[in-house]
Amino acid sequence: MTEPTTPDAMSREKARALLDDIRIVMLATHSPDGGLHARPMQIVGLEGSTIWFFTDVNSPKSMEIGREHDVLVAASCPERKEYVSVAGTARVVQDVAKQADLWTEDARPWFPEGARSEDLALISVTMRSAEYWDSKPTGGFLAFSYIQAMHEGEEGEAQHGKARFGG
Repeated sequence: MTEPTTPDAMSREKARALLDDIRIVMLATHSPDGGLHARPMQIVGLEGSTIWFFTDVNSPKSMEIGREHDVLVAASCPERKEYVSVAGTARVVQDVAKQADLWTEDARPWFPEGARSEDLALISVTMRSAEYWDSKPTGGFLAFSYIQAMHEGEEGEAQHGKARFGG
């Protein structure tokens, strides 16, 4: 089933495309003291509105997700002036079949036994909303930005979108 071409659907696709391209993100969870705790994570899978990461089932982030499921995933590629922020609901799961399906050798230093490592788990983040900024002027956008800047004495606007996922 093809998603309709609406501004919201286009924004969802753009957010997913940026995440798929950038791959290294900051995952922010709620620490036990009520603050926020962020750390870099590598996306190992992106399926529809679900982002997948590997983790150690006993890690602080796994414990934090167990207490509070709301997370933020943020990514940027300053060289290309691309940024994306995702609010979602996380859970930690141990599913050997899914772990094998998503396995990447990049994870072997942390999990020497591979996809069947005893402490290996997955973090599943179901995206609720996303916001992206794409500031790189290209093609017609570049021409429009230049004309707008000349005419109005201001910089042209970047592409920006917000999207809701699910219901």
